[in-house]
Amino acid sequence: MNFDPLCLLESLLFAAGDSVPAEQLAEIMEISQEEVSNLADRLNSEYAERKRGFCVLRLEDSYQLCTNELVFPYIQKLKEPKRKQNLSPAALETLAVVAYHQPVTRSSIEFIRGVNSDGPVNKLIERGLIEENGRLDAPGRPILYVTTQEFLRSFGLSSLSGLPDPVSVDTEEASVGELMEDSEVEVV
Repeated sequence: MNFDPLCLLESLLFAAGDSVPAEQLAEIMEISQEEVSNLADRLNSEYAERKRGFCVLRLEDSYQLCTNELVFPYIQKLKEPKRKQNLSPAALETLAVVAYHQPVTRSSIEFIRGVNSDGPVNKLIERGLIEENGRLDAPGRPILYVTTQEFLRSFGLSSLSGLPDPVSVDTEEASVGELMEDSEVEVV
């Protein structure tokens, strides 16, 4: 049975409910990853042209069907209000270290920050902003940490290349944590 590829992509993303790697979509749809990318762009164009309530969000090499940001205030009324909570300065600083140095070990985070980072690392894992990503091939085999797609979503990034250039920030004027202090992360 042949389906319109736009219809198929939309259905797959809707059914997934989360981001789906382009490679997996291409395999399922029996097309190339480039065609998946083109279809996602076309689907977004159609949504925008028709002023629809959806968009296809690209997260690195994955795609996710999301609601249009313009309808967010109405969705927020529908859902029980979620409590927003800022990350502590220590957690923001730790998150910035992981984002810019990943994959990174806990001891490297602590060396860069100059203080114990057990609490902030555990809080960031709990919130789904960082995750374990294997172990370093060194004595003790320390855990390596990387940021997650939830990190990208929370900070409005499509990939890590969207992070501000750390060299362009005057570190005497702003600490690493202050670079992201305006960001709020939803606590579910």
